[in-house]
Amino acid sequence: MFQMTLETEALIDRALSEDLSIGDPTTDILIPPDMQGKASFVAKENGVLAGLDIALAVFQRFDRSFVVNTNVRDGECLSSGDLIATVNGKMNPLLKAERTSLNFIRRLSGIATETAAYVREVDGYDVRIVDTRKTTPGLRALEKYAVRVGGGYNHRQNLGDGILIKDNHIAALRDLGMNLGDVVRKANSEKSHTINVEVEVEDLAQVEEALDAGAKILLLDNMAPEDMAIAVRMSEGRAVTEASGNITLRTVRAAAASGVDIISVGALTHSAKDLDISLDFAS
Repeated sequence: MFQMTLETEALIDRALSEDLSIGDPTTDILIPPDMQGKASFVAKENGVLAGLDIALAVFQRFDRSFVVNTNVRDGECLSSGDLIATVNGKMNPLLKAERTSLNFIRRLSGIATETAAYVREVDGYDVRIVDTRKTTPGLRALEKYAVRVGGGYNHRQNLGDGILIKDNHIAALRDLGMNLGDVVRKANSEKSHTINVEVEVEDLAQVEEALDAGAKILLLDNMAPEDMAIAVRMSEGRAVTEASGNITLRTVRAAAASGVDIISVGALTHSAKDLDISLDFAS
């Protein structure tokens, strides 16, 4: 169940205002204000449900008199034709909130479904599928929630959520005469004791340099599975290993077989297809 916050409520308000900032003349002209109706969320394809509480909150945020009933919970599998939930109340506001509600539930269910596919693909390996910061601006908290619903885990929520030295940091400091090891040592010497240092490495020479400098997490960027396996052996007892870079459903199992601890997949959020869910109306 998603924990609603003031930030989420404000996000729903902004989403509703995209459609309703200057009104809805179509609905106001055609639909009597006292007409009652029922809207039913129906799955049109198989997948994993996520975002139902948010979709229903859209209606209740718009009109608190709506009555909702649910048949399925977030994290449960959907089959095409399943009745997910119903919303009962005045038809006029039902129609006005329809699209905003569907946009949330379709997007988040698509992410949960995509994540679940990756998790199934690495079944049998002791590895975590995690997301990245490649999220839709303003929707990160919701999209990362959907990843968890799909069986995945979250990487950093924001830049302050850990030290991750990437290639661009190293390139920038190279002009000051610092190499990868120097950068890691600087981060270790000035960081809080509660934060570990992660560094992006591209080959086995950088793996060795980062380990010698005290890195506790290695992001193995675009490495071949055989090199990842060597990096895992080099890092044993010294650092956590994370595979990253163009990981797809076709390649994720080979990455898992290398023995890495974590596989980060940007596609969970930046390329997931919305799950086909409809809102069917009856008076």
